[in-house]
Amino acid sequence: MSIASQPEARRERRRSRSSGAAARAAAAPEKAAGVNPAFLNLTNPFPPIKVFSDDQIEAIHETSMTILEEIGLRILLDEAREIFRKAGADVDESSQIVRFDRNLILEAVAKAPSSVTLYSRNPLRNVTLGGNRVAFASVGGPPNVSDLEHGRRPGTLAAFSDLLRMAQSFDVLHVITPMVEPIDIPPGLRHLEMTRSIAVLTDKIPFLYSRGREVVADSLEMMRISRGISREQFQAEPSCYTVINANSPLQLDIPMSKGIIDFAKTGQLMVLTPFTLAGAMAPVTIAGALAQQNAEALTGLALAQFVQPGAPVAYGGFTSNVDMKSGAPAFGTPEYVHAAFASGQLARRYKLPWRSSSTNASNAPDAQAAYESQMSLWGAIMGGCNVVMHGAGWLEGGLTASFEKFVIDVEMLQMFAMLFRPPPCDEGALGLEAIREVGPGGHYFGCAHTLERYENAFYAPLLSDWRNFETWQETGSVDATQRAHRIYKDTIANFTPPPLDPAIRDELDAFVAKRTEEGGADLES
Repeated sequence: MSIASQPEARRERRRSRSSGAAARAAAAPEKAAGVNPAFLNLTNPFPPIKVFSDDQIEAIHETSMTILEEIGLRILLDEAREIFRKAGADVDESSQIVRFDRNLILEAVAKAPSSVTLYSRNPLRNVTLGGNRVAFASVGGPPNVSDLEHGRRPGTLAAFSDLLRMAQSFDVLHVITPMVEPIDIPPGLRHLEMTRSIAVLTDKIPFLYSRGREVVADSLEMMRISRGISREQFQAEPSCYTVINANSPLQLDIPMSKGIIDFAKTGQLMVLTPFTLAGAMAPVTIAGALAQQNAEALTGLALAQFVQPGAPVAYGGFTSNVDMKSGAPAFGTPEYVHAAFASGQLARRYKLPWRSSSTNASNAPDAQAAYESQMSLWGAIMGGCNVVMHGAGWLEGGLTASFEKFVIDVEMLQMFAMLFRPPPCDEGALGLEAIREVGPGGHYFGCAHTLERYENAFYAPLLSDWRNFETWQETGSVDATQRAHRIYKDTIANFTPPPLDPAIRDELDAFVAKRTEEGGADLES
């Protein structure tokens, strides 16, 4: 085969892979269900990187214990302070400050499970967090959305739904996030429409906001309905999760405290994640920021265990730095990666599942966005993370969900998923007979060893265009962002929602109609 014919050979190989997909789906039940098993149930074969020695991690731990014992946290919810008081903490009602004996905190956190399985209505989509298991989640919570065609604009329910379609379409994403805030829906009704869209458009593990007791109660009931199970089974099988952010420095607010309590009572996963930016909401040093992060995280995790011993929880790390000239958050920096490695060390010290993130501070889906996200991913994955939040679509420091960045990120996540699969090294893989056949000065394109393996020899990328400059110019000079835009549009146009029992859909619609007629949720509840 001539070198000049290589681009056409690659295109033909990709066409061959696509044409064979239907046959492979017929032969494999998981394929028939629309699931690619290569991207499910990922395990990280690499040992976690340590940025601090064991003694230094203990020094951070000891500093956290001193913070809890001598400084304490302000707990704004009366109910939470009472729970802490009954557990044995020192509560100062005038200041709302709660201080803790270290043994009280550590004994509570030790009751949390070291591994959590989250259950989907499609068992192939179940996700286990803990050990060396890895799950990837989509972007969560931006107020804006963007694409090349329409630019940056406020989030809507339609955009939220399209992002759900994107998340459902790529199997390397295992967990759903808030995606984008649909501000065209009134706040008291927003959770109803968001949760219904999640149930209808995906069968992956969903996120629910903790924005008041009525919001949580409505959302949990809709998730139970979507699985078609009893309340007892829903309690026993965590089916969704929430993220609780401490109000750094050293404060838990009322909605977040209620969320901790409500998710613990109902047996659903709570991820406690302080948002600690070194130099702004935490000490300017990474070790100091981590000590504060750890104190805040352990407080929220302990509260869940005081409410319900054994409640499923995860340790979240989100420590980064700021630009000391502007105060703007920075992501994907060396400091961010250091903090991620150390957060993994701390989570493992307490034997808890660990959440990290894939973030960047770029304002466009450009090279900066890609290399900062790649840095963040290396920090999370090589730090031993169990769930990577904001894995697809995060832009502008979390203010925008980008459709093109979503596709670019999916490409990176798929490459990591393939990296987790050790290459074969058996007699056939060693290729001695191929080397004999080709001999000195030949090439391997047409040898038997290559032809037997070419279809599955390498990862077939979404975006990479491995052609020379001249051929690339002849076909329109399309760059990766433009290709990502085309993939996004094609994905939405060809989307098919996962199966949902019509009776369940009717029950969800009836629930939303009833709660809408009642006025929706009281966000102050």
